[in-house]
Amino acid sequence: MEKQVTMQRSSSAMIIVGFVSIAISFLIYSKYDYDAAITPNAVPFLERMALGMYAVLLLSFGAIGYGLYRFFQAKIAQSNNSISSIIANSINNKRSKQIFVASAIGYGIFFSLTSGILVYQPEVLFSEHYGLKIPSAYITPCCGPPGYMPSIVAAFTEHLGLKIIPVNLVLQVTVSFLVGLNFAIASKAFLIYKKEGGMGTFGAVTGLFIACPACAGTLLTGLVGSGAGVFTIAITQLQTVFIALSIPILLVTPVIMARKLRKFQLGNCAVDSKQ
Repeated sequence: MEKQVTMQRSSSAMIIVGFVSIAISFLIYSKYDYDAAITPNAVPFLERMALGMYAVLLLSFGAIGYGLYRFFQAKIAQSNNSISSIIANSINNKRSKQIFVASAIGYGIFFSLTSGILVYQPEVLFSEHYGLKIPSAYITPCCGPPGYMPSIVAAFTEHLGLKIIPVNLVLQVTVSFLVGLNFAIASKAFLIYKKEGGMGTFGAVTGLFIACPACAGTLLTGLVGSGAGVFTIAITQLQTVFIALSIPILLVTPVIMARKLRKFQLGNCAVDSKQ
């Protein structure tokens, strides 16, 4: 038991360090990016900082991912009636893991398309319209709002490219993970409620996260049109806010479902003890 507690604490520390590192890298880079004294001679320095920032992001993602894995493993080993243990045990089977991976990757691809990370414009020639070499990749170190710089732009073909923005990259990884977790737990809840013949509670709970947080900005952009200039940029940033606001809902929903699962399990135990 002591081993699981130690593992849980170290995993939690790893997750916290990962998120803190991301926040610090954003703050440090935004300080230099918004410095009014930036000159052409400072660009090479910013480029090195930009590469360093993306290296920190990747390392932080790795630390958070490994920390979550160890945390869930500790909770599975404890196997008690806590909410976190129920969530961990709910996805600790082949079917739930497959649903988690499929839904996380599926939403990640959808997010890439709607947020502009993955760019496909069949009516535009990138080499003519944007002056890009095909294929090519560039890093843009300056200048923009905090979280939106440095960006990475890549062109694979004349119509297919990639534009990575730090804040969107963090949101994509975070929300995709949470969507996968929600679907995995929901599949477990679905099987239990199906056996009991009751779907009302399940439908009410899963309705919280089925709504697409990435769709609002996409719809507004479509209505405004891609030639709306500054207003389109504002809509894109507003879409990022919409997606960020969905994170609390995606965090709360697994807790609600885990409580329902715990109530069902404890209820079954009570029934069994009487028999």
